[in-house]
Amino acid sequence: MLYVSILVELLRSRPALAVWLAAIVQALLWLLVPTLFYASPPGDVPLVLAIGHEFQLGSFLGPPLAFWMGELAFDLAGHHLIGVYALSQACVVTTYWTVFLLGRAIVGAQHAALAVLLMVGIAAFTVPTPDFGPAILAMPLWAMILLHYWRAVAEQQRAYWLPLVIETGLLLLTTYLGLLLIAILVGFTLANERARTSLKSYDPLLALAIVTILIGPFIAWLIHSGIAPLRFPVRAITALGGNVFAWLQRLGLLLAAHAGLVVLAGLVAGWPWPRHEPSPIIVRRSIDPFARQFVYFFALLPALVGSFVAVMLGWAGPMGGIAPLVILSGLAVIVAAGDAITLTRQHIVIAAWFGLLIIPPVMAACSVFVLPWLSSDLRIAQPFEAMGQFFSENFERRTGAPLKIVGGDLRTAALVALGAPSRPSVFIDAAPQRSPWVSVDAVRTKGAVLVWPTSDRAGTPPPGMAERFPQLVPEVPRIFARRVQGTLPLVLIGWAVIRPKTDEPIVLPRPEDR
Repeated sequence: MLYVSILVELLRSRPALAVWLAAIVQALLWLLVPTLFYASPPGDVPLVLAIGHEFQLGSFLGPPLAFWMGELAFDLAGHHLIGVYALSQACVVTTYWTVFLLGRAIVGAQHAALAVLLMVGIAAFTVPTPDFGPAILAMPLWAMILLHYWRAVAEQQRAYWLPLVIETGLLLLTTYLGLLLIAILVGFTLANERARTSLKSYDPLLALAIVTILIGPFIAWLIHSGIAPLRFPVRAITALGGNVFAWLQRLGLLLAAHAGLVVLAGLVAGWPWPRHEPSPIIVRRSIDPFARQFVYFFALLPALVGSFVAVMLGWAGPMGGIAPLVILSGLAVIVAAGDAITLTRQHIVIAAWFGLLIIPPVMAACSVFVLPWLSSDLRIAQPFEAMGQFFSENFERRTGAPLKIVGGDLRTAALVALGAPSRPSVFIDAAPQRSPWVSVDAVRTKGAVLVWPTSDRAGTPPPGMAERFPQLVPEVPRIFARRVQGTLPLVLIGWAVIRPKTDEPIVLPRPEDR
């Protein structure tokens, strides 16, 4: 007797609803967990907000759009991090829905929904936290570019060339990965016979001209800004063995990100306990060769090329981060699975899927309470609000002016700047990471607080800081308690105050006024 789970029936009858439910549940989980349990923002969020607060045209971390949007979300939420967390999850939900629309045009609604549900297995290992930044913002833009390219080229809907150009420009403002995607899109269009037919109209030529106009100033700014990846040390091409090994390491990192997807796909196929029993089958229409070429090309080549470019530039991870490079992996698996997918052992598959959806955020919440008792320090446990309040108030009491600049250790300074009521600027002075919005002269003129993590009760500053500011007088380190202290030592922050210069002359009282 064939038994069909209600969730499988929902997938078959209302695939769009299944996608929305999965995306919203995941977004709510990753919105609530950091909001309720994290004492400090995860990952590079403090630095993203510190750079976004300056509204620069770019920084050593790349183009500015993600930093601007992070700062705007933070401001609109009343200087609460829930705005940034919500923005991050909005990007993930938009990516899911866009991939569903693309998949629905290629493999049908039911198989497209399966592709999106498989993405939960990737998200568990690549975007498990609301660590908003360029990689997260690039995900929906990347997905929308591929969707509108499909509409314009495969379906010959000329109206989609304009949004395609706009989204490409936004991607260029988000990450260097935009240059890679443009090159891959042009290469696919020229190499594929069916895609070349779209060049017979003037729309793609006009779109290419507009993109070229956008790229020209962008590359010129990269070259002259002093922060371009072109100025990073490039690995010698002659070091073939080392380059290949480093490339394989990056590819291994990308494969590890697909662990959850592999588990789900294997369970659907009946591995490791194949059993012949009546199972629900989800059938799609046959897809043409061009659709297969499109999906496989944009699922595989960006990851291969992005990881290779990262090797040549000496970056630790793939170019632009893992998240944008894996958004078509689930769809590629569904395309390769064939026109009929049998959901063998549907109960185990459903349980595994819910596990990948729920267990990571639950573990993240539990780690806040458990790991401190195992002497494991968490970056999300630092009390940034108390830190910002203390250093801001101390500077204002001593100088009579609000705190405008914080420097020292990069993450510690970014946390203090985020928690201070006056939202001071972060002074970054470590090549090639520089802060064009704050110079050394500005620090000496306006004054600043320099902070650094320490275990030295004397609060000795780091050597580089002492050389840069020889008159620096360190204060007694400040102790901060974590929300869950466990067996960890208290947070000890070394600090020093640089008083602002005053150019007003000293006026002595006249004898008759004494």
